[in-house]
Amino acid sequence: MNSTSPTRWIIAGVDGSDSSRYALEWSANEARLRGLGLRIVTAVPPHEKEGPFSEFVVRGRTEEAPQAADARALLDYAREWITRIYPELVVEARLVEQRPAEALLQEAAEPDAAAVVLGSRGLGSFASAFVGSVGVEVSAHASIPVVVLPKKHETAQGVRGRIVVGVDGSETGQRAARFAFEQARIRSAELVAVSAWQPITAFASSMGPVPAEVFDDESVAAAARTTLDEALAELRSAYPDVSVQARAVRGHPVVVLLEESTPADLIVVGSRGRGGFRGLLLGSVSQSVLHGAHGPVAVVH
Repeated sequence: MNSTSPTRWIIAGVDGSDSSRYALEWSANEARLRGLGLRIVTAVPPHEKEGPFSEFVVRGRTEEAPQAADARALLDYAREWITRIYPELVVEARLVEQRPAEALLQEAAEPDAAAVVLGSRGLGSFASAFVGSVGVEVSAHASIPVVVLPKKHETAQGVRGRIVVGVDGSETGQRAARFAFEQARIRSAELVAVSAWQPITAFASSMGPVPAEVFDDESVAAAARTTLDEALAELRSAYPDVSVQARAVRGHPVVVLLEESTPADLIVVGSRGRGGFRGLLLGSVSQSVLHGAHGPVAVVH
C-alpha cells in the first residue's frame, strides 16, 4: 500500500448491508481512478447520557459496548477487504459515536473531503445507520457531491457504464454537468446529457392567460435544446476527449433520467434545479431520482 498520505479523501459510509458493500466498492474504485485516499466510516448511536440509570450504566461500563465492537469488526473487515482488492490505495477507517447522518456530514465538512458515498438501504441494529432517509439528509446538506448506491448494483470493477446527467440551465445543474464531464473523463465513459421538456399545456391551467405561441411544442423543444447546447458549450471545450450525446427529450425530468439509465450507469443531478424553491435544500427531481434509480446517483450542490 502506498505510504504517501493523500491530500483528499473519498468518504464511504458502511453498515454491513448489501448497498453499503456496493458503496464501499464504488468508493474504492473512485478513489483509485482519481488518485485519492479512501476513508471508511461507520457510526453507532452515542451512549445514553440522561435518564434515571444513566450514571450507573456509564460508571459500570468497563468494556466496549457490543454495538461498538460489532462496528469496529465491520470496519476492520472492510479495510482488509479493500486493501486486498486495491493494494495501492491509502485506506483509513473511522468509528464515530454520532447519528449516522451527522457522522457523514461531519466528515463531508472536512476540507480534505472530495465526495461522500453511501448505500441507499441499511440493515437492522447498528447497521440501520445508512438507510434511505440518511441518504436524503446527507444529499441535502453536504456541500460536496454525494453518491448513493442502491441495494442491488452491478459491481464497480469491469463495468463500463455511461454517465447520465440532467441539465436544466440552473447553477446547480451546471455544477452537476461539470462533475459528470469529469467522471466521464476519468472513467473513459460516454456522457449522455439530458434536458427534459414538457408541453406547456401541462401547466397552463395554473398559469393564467399565456401567449398562443408558447403552446407550440416545437418552440418548447427548441428552447430546451438551446438551454442544453449553451450549458454544454464550455464543458465540451474543457473536456475535448469526452464523447457526449446531447438529448432534449419530451417528458418529466425524473422519468426521462430513469429511462435513459441502466443499473451500470451513474446518474448525476443538481441538488435543486431551476424550478425548485429556494428554501429547499434537495429538490423534488433529485429526491425522486434517488428513490427510483437502479444504479448509483450523484447529487451535486
